[in-house]
Amino acid sequence: MQDAVATLLTTLDLERLEDDLFRGVSPDAGWQRVFGGQVVAQALVAAQRTVPDSRPVHSLHGTFLRPGDPAIPIVYSVIRLRDGGSFTTRNVTALQHGKAIFVLTASFQALEEGFSHQIPMPEVAGPDDIDHAAWNRIILEEAPEPVRRYWQRPRPVEFRPVSLDHYLSDRKLPPHQAIWVRLSRSVPADPARDCAILAYLSDMTLLDTALFAHGLSVFDKRVQAASLDHSMWFHRPVHLDDWLLYVQDSPSSSGGRGLTRGALFARDGTLIASVAQEGLIRPRKERPAQ
Repeated sequence: MQDAVATLLTTLDLERLEDDLFRGVSPDAGWQRVFGGQVVAQALVAAQRTVPDSRPVHSLHGTFLRPGDPAIPIVYSVIRLRDGGSFTTRNVTALQHGKAIFVLTASFQALEEGFSHQIPMPEVAGPDDIDHAAWNRIILEEAPEPVRRYWQRPRPVEFRPVSLDHYLSDRKLPPHQAIWVRLSRSVPADPARDCAILAYLSDMTLLDTALFAHGLSVFDKRVQAASLDHSMWFHRPVHLDDWLLYVQDSPSSSGGRGLTRGALFARDGTLIASVAQEGLIRPRKERPAQ
């Protein structure tokens, strides 16, 4: 049986059907719909395979149109929008049952030097300062059952939240959090694939931040939650051999939607990538009794 990281790498290794047509499968994870981060990452891989390695991705912008069906493959159709002197642009449509479930526009750039600055990484407890075993015991003993079930699920990405307040309380909390994340085991460096893995994990825990201010979570059966769109900017090369700090906040929720933002820092404080996502967060309507 493959471990979770090997399963992720297999999931990201798309089958080429034609020059600009690819097929991806979903792991048997027991979900009713395909994880959004998987679709983003697979669509990025499809685009990458039509662009020279000398032009890494610098941004992506995706829109979720329909839930993905994990029981059947997803076909990714790439359109080559532009091959310029410095920039390359690709559009990718993910298809299932003859309909688009996701569309992605990704931009790639030839490497060059330029102005450089970044915001500082927040001062938080480091991953080695967090007692992960104690955190697990607290979750298993005190968290609601849906949270415990999610926490125990095998996954390729390991989490170390700086705070557990949101997992254990239904109090209204400030809409921000910081989580250390890393792959469950090391993998050989592959710059293009590493960006796809970063896109995959960037969808984890992000939308939940928009519910902090309401004392709710995406695990709450009273909430209907789903990603609507996802944008990401890759500032500097990523190395997946160590922890990354994922700092998230939610500046607004209204109209049944929540806006969330994220920043991914290397342990040394280098800002690797920025993320923005709007998601559906509406009270779930009760079905009338039969």
